[in-house]
Amino acid sequence: MRGERRKERGERRNKCNQLSLISPLSFQMNNTDKYRPQIRLLYRELLSICLPVIPPGDLRTIRSAYEFVLATYQDKRMESGEYYFVHCVNVAKIVAGEIGLGTDSIVGALLHNILYKAEVTEETISEKFGRKVAFLLQGLTRIAGLSTKRSSLNAENFIQLLLTLSPDVHVILIKLADRLEFMRKIDKLPETLRPQIASETSLLYAPIAHRLGLYHIKTELEELSMQYAFPEIYYDVVRRLKETQEARENYIRNFIVPVEKELKRHGFDCEIRGRPKSVSSIWSKMKKQGVDFDEVYDLFAIRIIINRIRESEKADCWRIYSIVTNLYQPNPKRLRDWLTTPKASGYESLHTTVMGPDGKWVEIQIRTKRMDEIAESGGAAHWRYKESALEKDQDSWISRIRQTLERSESPNAEDSRKAKLELYSKDIFVFTPKGDIKKLPQGASILDFAYEVHSSIGNSCTGGKVNNKIVPLRYVLQNGDVVDIITAKTQKPKSHWIDYVVTQKAKSKIRRAIKELQFREADQGKEILKRKFGQLKLTFDNENIDKLVTYFKLSDPLELYHHLAIGKIDPMEIKEFFVTAGPEIEKAKALDTGLLERIESEIHQAVRPDDLLLIDGKSDIGVYKFARCCNPVFGDEIFGFVTVGKGIRIHRETCPNAFQMKMRYGYRIIQAKWVKADDKGPFWVNLQIMGDDQIGIVNQVTHLISDTMRINMRSFSFESKHNKFEGTIQILVKDIGQLNFVTSQLKKVSGVKKIKRLK
Repeated sequence: MRGERRKERGERRNKCNQLSLISPLSFQMNNTDKYRPQIRLLYRELLSICLPVIPPGDLRTIRSAYEFVLATYQDKRMESGEYYFVHCVNVAKIVAGEIGLGTDSIVGALLHNILYKAEVTEETISEKFGRKVAFLLQGLTRIAGLSTKRSSLNAENFIQLLLTLSPDVHVILIKLADRLEFMRKIDKLPETLRPQIASETSLLYAPIAHRLGLYHIKTELEELSMQYAFPEIYYDVVRRLKETQEARENYIRNFIVPVEKELKRHGFDCEIRGRPKSVSSIWSKMKKQGVDFDEVYDLFAIRIIINRIRESEKADCWRIYSIVTNLYQPNPKRLRDWLTTPKASGYESLHTTVMGPDGKWVEIQIRTKRMDEIAESGGAAHWRYKESALEKDQDSWISRIRQTLERSESPNAEDSRKAKLELYSKDIFVFTPKGDIKKLPQGASILDFAYEVHSSIGNSCTGGKVNNKIVPLRYVLQNGDVVDIITAKTQKPKSHWIDYVVTQKAKSKIRRAIKELQFREADQGKEILKRKFGQLKLTFDNENIDKLVTYFKLSDPLELYHHLAIGKIDPMEIKEFFVTAGPEIEKAKALDTGLLERIESEIHQAVRPDDLLLIDGKSDIGVYKFARCCNPVFGDEIFGFVTVGKGIRIHRETCPNAFQMKMRYGYRIIQAKWVKADDKGPFWVNLQIMGDDQIGIVNQVTHLISDTMRINMRSFSFESKHNKFEGTIQILVKDIGQLNFVTSQLKKVSGVKKIKRLK
């Protein structure tokens, strides 16, 4: 151990000797002589912090970047009154000393705003400091250009946008260092600006630091934010902490004595200390738990740190837990095991809350020295320990961050791009002109965005402006785009718009709008038809309307009305039908009775051959018809019902009207059963299909019926809502066996969950 320390001291002396070999700084700042001592001191401080984290040969690069930023900014000042170059050096000191990053990141921190604030090009940076540094500055400039005026209203979306826009995880870490340095000087800003900046920091940057395991930075950001966003609450909690400090310290000392004694008796080399609770954390718990200051659960807290690092470190933590809980009663609801499954940031610890003397709750954290350094130093400790075994079950993106920081100073662009895509490949984040953030799936278009804002905006959308450039409806949005929708009062939704959108919300709204539009247009078409019937002195009834529906090969009267409204059918065609075509059709029907019967058989499933059924035990009972309320199919269990003046109707035993008919008119029920016959069909059957909406589900269903099974399909309709679809299909089958085969095959289609036979 002593030998290793001597070796480290020797390496440090060598680095210091190398420092002395560096040529003096070439100052170019105005009033250089006045500020020369401060500039030299600041430079020396930066180099001393950089020594442990960079190779000796990179010191010249740090000096070059220092001189470059000094020459670029000279005596320019920030809003706080601080020199720009001083702020940049302080950011670099945080990156090197508090986060533990290397040369490229330190240089990137020194130059972090230079592309945004000064007239310096990426080419210049790349030429002087390398492509990696230019790559970092490009990401920092992209983030600096984001509007944060309303970001606190969309905090989670803004955080995700910030992460996805960063091409390298080092960009995020430098940005955090920049914000921390800015917050440390927030008292220099005008008082009117402090609350907004503090709130933005608390909602946006502190959570990012927490996700990366930078708990010291996260805590400091929260403390500074609360101090200026909620000064009255902050100083009230500070006052109450001071008032109770002595009593709390005495209580913790008395609490620790028996614990320390037992741990020594069991041979543990541990450090036990009281854990001060941050003001922001106490206030957060007061709000979350709805309690007063004195009732906060872990106002009293200690940390037990095992000094030795052994293979059995997790088992040792659990042994200590057992010792402590033998002394004090634990609260099982407050046990937190981050040993078995560490947090996404790599945090490992065992937390419990026990009942101490006088009925006061005390939180206890149990961890090894290694775990404590990682918890306290965040990323800076991760790449010292390189615990690859801990990464197996971690969040994929955090794992990639840790691997990146441990493996090398900066990954290439392709690795970074893949890491970013793995995390948020399904989402993008775009801005409204006012600065609100909208979250959309990858591939979302201008039209998706319009419907995300409001249905009326989507229905009247004609295009948009993206980053002040006019684009069409189908334009695919990218992360960070600023989107302004263009609308027109005359615009109406079109059926092909479905192909332009990817969100179910937009699809359902388009379908609904088209349907509503069709109904409105159908009302207009109905009025057109009424007027035409009046001119032709025809009765406006179902018989005449059905003739037109059949003649124009439409599905129903609604479609007829719609075609009239949009001009697809000219009113003169109505006159032509009733004056010329209609009579010719009737004449042809009269000449061929057999043809008429076949048409009625196919359309209405009305008259059947006598040898198909035995009714009341007879095959020559006469004309019968199948009931439309249940549409029997050869093989169904059936019965006959004698109507008044309309002959016999054949119903299924499962007909929705069967129970009432048998209860009220049992004397009219007669037996009916099928007779084996070669020619069994055709029978029209309506099927309802339900399931999960998937791309191409309609094509799969229709292809299976028409092409694979060669089943005649008369009509189909599908509707999707909330990622579920529901459809109705009318098919032609010869018997119940064929129907059952069709339904069994349809159930095998991926996404189909339920098939129901309708009347």
